[in-house]
Amino acid sequence: MNNRPAVVLLSGGLDSATVLAIARQQGFACHALSFDYGQRHRAELLAAKQVAEHLGVASHRTATIDLRPFGHSALTDDQLDVPKDRDESQMASDIPITYVPARNTIFLSYALALAEVLGACDLFLGVNAVDYSGYPDCRPQYIQAFQAMANLATRASVQGQAMTLHAPLMEMTKIAIIEQGLTLGVDYQLTHSCYDPIPDPTRPTGVRACGHCDACLLRQHAFTQLGQTDPVL
Repeated sequence: MNNRPAVVLLSGGLDSATVLAIARQQGFACHALSFDYGQRHRAELLAAKQVAEHLGVASHRTATIDLRPFGHSALTDDQLDVPKDRDESQMASDIPITYVPARNTIFLSYALALAEVLGACDLFLGVNAVDYSGYPDCRPQYIQAFQAMANLATRASVQGQAMTLHAPLMEMTKIAIIEQGLTLGVDYQLTHSCYDPIPDPTRPTGVRACGHCDACLLRQHAFTQLGQTDPVL
């Protein structure tokens, strides 16, 4: 147990919850960072809070920014429809309207600033290049490029403290991610991944997943392959 501080991007979704569990298992003192960025659905913020409390973190911050003025994403503009019932070949062949322009770059920049303040040199995020929806900022090349930039742009790196971006899920299938998380005690009922949730006050997050958006279908398929039902449906 090294107990070194690390910043973990925590959206409240399945992947980020698993990454938090992995960082804790590796012995890091995890400082979770979530974002209120003008997203249409607030359930993910509640999910992030619940996951952070359930898994245990050294701290949990929520940064408030507003990406709505830029538009062009169904996650920030309620006039745009969330794509439904796409097959996995469609998900991998184009960049869907649920892509939020430059979101990971913005989030990682905030995480980098927090890492400098905390004296941390490790950042964790839950990007994945296997089961994903075609987002350009979820690829290994992107992570490598941002890490290179981080080590040019920070006082810590200039003074000899190199920054490392950890993306432990990058080459894992959704099935393998869920298996890993269950082994580490993640309660996936507390997570929220759905792009178009249905209000349901009986659920921990206050909503029920739609079961038809890209995020829901990827989760649902993986749980089915494991002989389980996704607990958020």
